[in-house]
Parts: sequence; structure tokens; C-alpha cells
Amino acid sequence: MSNRITEFVVPEGTNKIRADKLLADSFPEHSRSDFHRAFDALLVRLEGQPISKNRKISQGDVLVFEMPEIQECNMDPVDLNLSAVYEDEYLVVIDKPAGLITHPGAGAPETTLAHGLLFHCKGELSGIGGVERPGIVHRLDRDTSGLIVAAKTDVAHRQLGELFHSRSLVKEYLAVAKGRPELISGSIRKPIERNPTQRHKMRVCQEGHGREAHTDWKLEGLYQGGYSLLRCRIHTGRTHQIRVHLRSLGFPILGDVVYGYRALPFLPAVPSRVMLHSAHLAFEHPITGESLDLNAPLPEVFEPFVDASLRLD
Repeated sequence: MSNRITEFVVPEGTNKIRADKLLADSFPEHSRSDFHRAFDALLVRLEGQPISKNRKISQGDVLVFEMPEIQECNMDPVDLNLSAVYEDEYLVVIDKPAGLITHPGAGAPETTLAHGLLFHCKGELSGIGGVERPGIVHRLDRDTSGLIVAAKTDVAHRQLGELFHSRSLVKEYLAVAKGRPELISGSIRKPIERNPTQRHKMRVCQEGHGREAHTDWKLEGLYQGGYSLLRCRIHTGRTHQIRVHLRSLGFPILGDVVYGYRALPFLPAVPSRVMLHSAHLAFEHPITGESLDLNAPLPEVFEPFVDASLRLD
């Protein structure tokens, strides 16, 4: 929902002034940041088309705009002692612990990463994700640990969203999986759809059904006990993508009973969770243009499984 639509005829004597400055000066009841939100939401138009905040405006132009409704976030900040791998005034990259869901969903109230971000960022988070998802650009499964990005400003949120949509990021995960691949690398291009009889699960399906899904994998190590460490790069972001794709190859992730893992007799430890970790993100900073190459170390629960003394290769 939004407020009323306002039509503004640019007065005489105005020549090539930035649209955001002109509107903020002409409507002092709204701040420049208020107008920035309107521009980000594509609610400022010239000749029927949305314009950017730095568009040069001159006399006689007719701007039509409306202000996005501001909804207060009803979540309480919670100190989760989040670990930031990278942070500036525009965005933050968190090393998310396993067991924490990204944002509230249906069902009983539960503390989420979104609650922790509100505390960590002192409320300075983009509102584009809505009141239940402040700053959230993408998500990780509850049991998946590792790197996740949140936006502090609406501009950064939209630009990050474009990076994800255009697949302009490098996103790599490490998975401890049952089995020993005969190849050292491979590529999985199998569409994924929701399982019609078990709605909490996804499954691969035939071409022409479901949604495109593409995962590249590389063998990082073979280990005693019948398992492997795989590095997986995803080019699409489907729900449970890596878990479903590895299962389709016969390599379910250790601890992932939803997708076919069954206990192995000679493991160095019992998997306490799905052994999947978002280990590497690389992308161009959406505001500064800086090249970011970020890594999250493997959590302690991985250590018994990747002990060098257990390697076979």
C-alpha cells in the first residue's frame, strides 16, 4: 500500500536539477531519504516511466510520485552474537550458525537471523524485504551454516537483488557427502520441483517441468569411512538445491535424513546436522564497486570429518 499520488509541475527557472534534490526541496514535509525510498520502489515517474533519483529535471517536466507506506517492524532485536565477515554502511555479510532460520515464517514464533540482524545493525536495515524480513536478500536453510548477505539500505538491497537475479555472484558451499565420486568434478543440470506428496521436500524432475537448477561440483577430498568433501558452486538458487542434486547423484549429504542419508558404520563422528556450509562468496560491491572475496571457515562440527589423517588421496 502507498499514500496518495501527487503530480508536480516543475516550475520555471529550474534547469537540470537532480530529481531527488528537487523533490526534497519542494516538499519539505518529506526527507530526502523518504524520496530515496520512493525512487527505489519505482514510485517516481516522468512521462509514465520510473526514473532514477539522479535524473536531471528541468522546467515544464511533470513528475508523478507517491510515497511508500512505512510499516514499523514488530520484531524485537535479539543479541545473537552474530559474526560479521564483512560490514560497511551499506551491507553486512554474516557467518550464520547452523540451527538458525533466516526469517520468521508460519507457525510458532521463533528467534531468527532477522532478529539478530536488527540487534547487530541497530535497526539500520533495508525495508524492502518487508516487516518480517528486514535487510534479507537471500536465505540459507536452518541447518546450513555460513555466509549470508543483508542490506542496510534500500538502494543496496535492490542492487544486491539484481546481482542474485543476474547470477553475478560466486556462491560456493562445502558438503560432506556419502560416497566416493569416480570423477574429480562435474556439473548437474536437473530442474527441481516441489514433491507433490511430501511438501517439505523438493525433487529433481524431467525437462520442461519444475525450475532450472545448475550446480557445479568439485572433489576436495576422499576420506576413510566412505565419504567425500565436495565443493559445490550454485548458479541458481532453488530451495534445497545442493541437497537434492547431490542426492540425485547418489551422494546424499551426511546428516541429511530428509534426502536419503542413512548412518555409515565407520564415521569418525555422528553428524549432528546437515553437513553443508556456505563457504565462499565473491561479488562486486553494489555501491562502491569494490571486489569482495569472502570466506567462512568450516565450523567445528566439520573438523572430525576432514581430519588430514583420514584422507585417502
